[in-house]
Amino acid sequence: MRLILLALLVFNSPVIAQEDLSAKAWLDNMSQALREQEFKMSLIQLQADHIRPLVYIHGKIEDQEVAFLEHLNGPPKNAVRVGTTVTFIEHDQPAYSVRANRIQGILPPAFAADISKLESGYQFVLGGRSRLAGRPSQLVRIIPKDNFRYGYQVWLDMESYLPLRYDMLTQDKQLLEQILVVELLVLDAPPAILIEAYKQDWPAVASQSKRDVGDNWTFNWLPEGFEILVKDSHRLMGSHEAVEYIALSDGMANISVYVARVGDTKMPEELVTRNGLSLATEVVGNFEVVAVGKVPTETLTRIAKSIGIQ
Repeated sequence: MRLILLALLVFNSPVIAQEDLSAKAWLDNMSQALREQEFKMSLIQLQADHIRPLVYIHGKIEDQEVAFLEHLNGPPKNAVRVGTTVTFIEHDQPAYSVRANRIQGILPPAFAADISKLESGYQFVLGGRSRLAGRPSQLVRIIPKDNFRYGYQVWLDMESYLPLRYDMLTQDKQLLEQILVVELLVLDAPPAILIEAYKQDWPAVASQSKRDVGDNWTFNWLPEGFEILVKDSHRLMGSHEAVEYIALSDGMANISVYVARVGDTKMPEELVTRNGLSLATEVVGNFEVVAVGKVPTETLTRIAKSIGIQ
């Protein structure tokens, strides 16, 4: 009986200490944990009909973040991040590096950034508590303030504040994407694989040549909180030709906009979208615009129609 009582006290102690935390405070703690803690996650990514088992490892070495992502199914496919350099290692092409603060495709970059920047487009609401991966967790809902984006919910480990589950939901509460942690190991020190990754001489980030083309693209309307991250040349899905590319984000949702002069480049008449992606195609003046992203189609249409040259 004494052992049972001790176990109950241990289980309930973090609950008592966290009763006064707001939804934003939970998310702030998550952001810090994702940047500062050493941990290993075994997780499953669910997108439409795709199921991907992954392993994600994170730590800090000499005050620099180091992370490793491994795809467990299919041909070898890994990503390594040291500081702000992410290197992709795939079986059928040479390793290459890009400049990035996070490894894309697992959790929204905003989860490990300044949570306050999300407040222009979202509100944070506490939900209930549950048990995931054998650990007690707290649900936080990230609810859009408008109809231009989707909603999210995340369950946080009550001991480490690391995310144990992440859902993306449409406006009618349909699940578009889910990350589900099946095992979380909080470590005392960076594992050997991260130490080796830190020491490795990875390919340098390719320098971007200065470009004038496309630098003047702008938008007359964007949903609150969205901003332009990148402008460059990019190959559109289904096309071998390079077109102008503009990346937009509000920290949670990412939108890709492709622009080509009508007749210069054949844009696909129809794109097969999956994994929750929506698509809008518009002709604006002498340009054809394709917008793709995990937001409502109406949002993409309005963004595509609002593009212009400054």
